[in-house]
Amino acid sequence: MTIRLLRRLLPLAAVLLVLTACAPAGQTEETDALTWGTGGNYARHKPFLDLLSQTCPDIELEFISYAGGNATGYSWAQMRADDIPDIFISSQILDKTLAEERLADLSGYGFVNDFSTAILDQVAIDGGIYLLPVNNTMYGIYYNKTLMEEKGWEVPANLAELEALCAEIRAEGLIPGVVGTMLTGGPFSTVFNLAKTSWLTTPEGINWERDFLSGTARAEGMWEGTMELVQRYIDMGMFTTDPDDRVNVELIQDYLGGRKAVFCTVVQPVSFTVFPDTGDELGLMPYIGEDGSKNVYMYSPFCYFGISRRLTEPGNEKKLEDAVRILTLLFSQEGQDAFITEQTPCVMSVLDGAALPEDALIGDAQRALREGRAFPMTYAGWENVLADMGQAYKEWFRGENGADGPQCIARMDALQQSVLSRSEEVYFSQSAADFTLEETAELVGRALGSAAGADAAMIVLGAFHDGVELPAGITGKLYAGRINAEIVSTVTPNYNGEYAVLTMTGAEAKALAQAGFDFAGDGNPFPYVLVTRGGGELEDGGICRVAFLMKSYTEETGAAYGAQVEKGSIRTFLREWLEEQGTVSPDGNPWR
Repeated sequence: MTIRLLRRLLPLAAVLLVLTACAPAGQTEETDALTWGTGGNYARHKPFLDLLSQTCPDIELEFISYAGGNATGYSWAQMRADDIPDIFISSQILDKTLAEERLADLSGYGFVNDFSTAILDQVAIDGGIYLLPVNNTMYGIYYNKTLMEEKGWEVPANLAELEALCAEIRAEGLIPGVVGTMLTGGPFSTVFNLAKTSWLTTPEGINWERDFLSGTARAEGMWEGTMELVQRYIDMGMFTTDPDDRVNVELIQDYLGGRKAVFCTVVQPVSFTVFPDTGDELGLMPYIGEDGSKNVYMYSPFCYFGISRRLTEPGNEKKLEDAVRILTLLFSQEGQDAFITEQTPCVMSVLDGAALPEDALIGDAQRALREGRAFPMTYAGWENVLADMGQAYKEWFRGENGADGPQCIARMDALQQSVLSRSEEVYFSQSAADFTLEETAELVGRALGSAAGADAAMIVLGAFHDGVELPAGITGKLYAGRINAEIVSTVTPNYNGEYAVLTMTGAEAKALAQAGFDFAGDGNPFPYVLVTRGGGELEDGGICRVAFLMKSYTEETGAAYGAQVEKGSIRTFLREWLEEQGTVSPDGNPWR
């Protein structure tokens, strides 16, 4: 098939950004650029990058844009393919063995000494340190602090005190607590967080989790005590559900801000500490365990940073030196402060000596982290069952379908065994080789055009434009290996659910491909990949129907060529195309 990749004044796949401002004045020595994957978070990295440009102006960075539908999954797809950027960034540590193989050991560098032992213990892999977190978002149970003080109520220290307090709250005509259930990940985290107040974070619990995920252990016989604890939370009114099942932010604003409830259990960082309408102050307390000896908070790093192991190879000494300088700045107080603002009151520096105001929302959470009473949110390894387990817990919280603790335990076992029994079935296609970004866009174009019944497809290709990420385009490559739904999500756009068909002449289609997609309206368009049915040339005077991904053309273009917007998921289209093809390769699988 012929692909027309037509550009006008465009970068290839990334723009080399020279950070100009640590070298002595007059020094002109040039160094090879370090690659840095944006992961859709360039805007959040920008304050630190500005600091880096001021502090170390001689360091050159080449940004590789990714704004697709699964940044975490894509970072680990790159890891498996040994195609990671020099500065590796991921929101999760999904494969410790692979991290040890692909990344440099950071344990010998001075900046590691500024981390608490608790954090280092949780990221250590066989004695080495390969990924370090960049600040932590802390999670617990929110409460209306002002209301508590007015009533003379104190934060409970154990379960008996919490039950007694909830009885007082009900006597006042208030709801003790609400729990977020709209997204099933919320109920999943709530139940697992309560398990961490007792056994799940002990060596026994850690071993159980490993064995359960591998299929050699069961929830039955281990989770009964936790489910009894959850039931007590339900019975005391802490896990009241919202009839409208609204998003977490609305629950906090309505129930706590409106003084309808005292507590709110949600996995949701806030951007404020005082409710603007009432002036009431927000508080954060830990998940309360049975005897209060292990009341815990959870945390989730914004992301983890590491350095590619290839920088430790001969010939890369200068690049390794620059990468270490970047991480040294990143894990300084100044570097940490670049990620923390007044709008991030739940975010904490990872540095052991970082100070917080005495009245900080996360003050107690910081103490808990230093004392070993704060733990990472459970995610890695549970991806295939998390949503369905969360649905079972949600039904329990909401009193639906007769769900209770024993049923949830049985559901946990059934779900995990089901996933393990069909582990081969989740892979529905195979990639025979690594695809380039352009070849991946062509593959997506074939799938879209075929599903839309079009004559051609025009797929916008991502590139790095300073300050602009492209959620409508193809920014992730397909690598060799088996393909499942997660892989599909890594190579498809963040926008999903609609597509459009525009009608134009062949000449107009080629001209539009030549012009590109001016997403930001700044005269710096992103390139299109034009894919045609059968791989032939579009006739200039012929009328053709051209399929576009969601939000991948300007309003003017849509109006000019009568855009017909249709419902349909590009992820579904691509999956169906891949299933039909069986095996795909960059130079095969024509669209007929």
